[in-house]
Amino acid sequence: MKGPVLIDLDEADVARPAAAPAVPDVADAPAAMQTVAAIAARRPSRLARWFWSLLLALTGFVVSLAAWDYVNGLLARSPVLGMIAFGLVALFCLVLAGIALKEIAAFARLRRLDHVHAAALEAVGSGDLAAARGVIKKLDRLYAGREDMTWGRARLAEQSGDLLDADGLLGVAETTLLAPLDARAMREVEAAARQVATVTAIVPLALADVFTALTANLRMIRRIAEIYGGRAGTFGSWRLTRTVLTHLVATGAVAVGDDLIGSIAGGGVLSKVSRRFGEGVINGALTARVGVAALEVCRPLPFHAQPRPSVTALVKRALTGLFSKA
Repeated sequence: MKGPVLIDLDEADVARPAAAPAVPDVADAPAAMQTVAAIAARRPSRLARWFWSLLLALTGFVVSLAAWDYVNGLLARSPVLGMIAFGLVALFCLVLAGIALKEIAAFARLRRLDHVHAAALEAVGSGDLAAARGVIKKLDRLYAGREDMTWGRARLAEQSGDLLDADGLLGVAETTLLAPLDARAMREVEAAARQVATVTAIVPLALADVFTALTANLRMIRRIAEIYGGRAGTFGSWRLTRTVLTHLVATGAVAVGDDLIGSIAGGGVLSKVSRRFGEGVINGALTARVGVAALEVCRPLPFHAQPRPSVTALVKRALTGLFSKA
C-alpha cells in the first residue's frame, strides 16, 4: 500500500506545550560572589570555635610529644642520628617561630592603618587642625620606608605648612600621597573583576566560579592592603577578607540590581545573552563592590577630598570587550 500512514492517537496521549513542566528559574539562585560572601562572613558558633581550638591544641601536643620521644629514643640508639634529628626539629621550630613573627608583624601593620584611619575620621569630624597635623605625621611615618612615596612625602611637607584648616590639610594628603595608590588599587579591582567574570562566563564546571571568586577576592584584598602599606600574612589576609565581606553583608551591598547590570551591558542583559554571561557580569560587579569596600577598609584616610570609586565605572573598564552591548 502506497501513501502516508495515519495513526490515530488518544486524546490523553497528545503532548501539549501547556502541560510541559516549568523550566526551573536559575536567576533566583545566588551568584558565586554572594555565596562566597555568605561563607566568609558567617561567624562560627562558640562550640565550633572550642572544637577547632581544642583539636589544634591536642594535635600539637601529640605531635610534639611524639617528636620528643622519637628524638630521645634515637639518641639512645645512635647519638649521631639523634643529633641530626634534633637539629632538624630545632630548625623546623625556628621556621615556625619565624612564620609566627611574620603574622604578628602583619597584624601590627593592619592595626597601624586602622589607627590612622580612626584618627583621620576624628579629625575630619571635629575640624581640629592639631589632630589633622597628627594624622599627617602618622602618614609620614607609615610611608617613611617606601621609595615610591618619597616624592609625595616631600610634596606634602612643602604644602602642609601653609595650610591652616584640617580639611585642606587632609585633602592635600589625599591628593599627593594617596591618589597614586588609589589608581593602583583600582587597577587591582578591575583585574579581579575581569578574571571572575571571564571564568564564570567561559568555564562550565560546577563550583569553578565559586572557587575563582574566592581566590581572586582574597588575592585582590591582600594586594590592596599591600598597596596602602598594610601587607598582611595568611591569617591577616583572611581576617581582613572577613572584615570586608561582613561589612558588605551587614549593609546589604552583596547584591546587584538590574540598573547596574543594564548600565554595564546595555540593558536587559539576562534576556539578550546566555545565562553564563549574565552570571559573569553579576560576579564581576560584586567583585568590584568587594574591591571598593576593601579600599575603604585598607585606605589610611577616608574618602573626603577625593571621590569614592564608582562600582559601575570600575566594572565598565574591567569588562570592556568581554561582553558586547550589541
